Amino acid sequence: MSDSFAQQYLADVLSTFRAYRKLADRAIEQLSDEEYFMLLDEESNSVAVIMKHIAGNMLSRFTDFLTSDGEKPNRDRDSEFIITAGTTRAELIAFWNRASDCLFNALEPLQPADLERIITIRGQEHGVVQAINRQMTHYASHIGQIVFSQSICGRQSGHR
Repeated sequence: MSDSFAQQYLADVLSTFRAYRKLADRAIEQLSDEEYFMLLDEESNSVAVIMKHIAGNMLSRFTDFLTSDGEKPNRDRDSEFIITAGTTRAELIAFWNRASDCLFNALEPLQPADLERIITIRGQEHGVVQAINRQMTHYASHIGQIVFSQSICGRQSGHR
């Protein structure tokens, strides 16, 4: 991979992750607290749960991104889908912000040579490009769920 192509890829990755983050934040800002925690139906997750899951995933995948398995032993994925009584929107947004900082702190210093490295996720080897693309598509699908939830809540409340 040429350095020029690698640099373009890295710049595009950062730009794309920032755009998805901005899209999610804009949708979340438009939700009342009630809408933020609301289930659209019994098969869906609330925006709060989706954010908690994305944040848990980001922290696991991007903490020590190049040097440790992307599925950290302390991650409790199942708990990401549970909002306990007393959990506040502010707490979840702080978690979301910390996870986003982790992602950008891992990706911003990457150099073209890093894209040729191999990392592990759940004990399986992945190229760095493959791992980044995997996370980008994962987050994009969940951010789409957030935007969809916001649009449904907006129609139901009649003010968005």
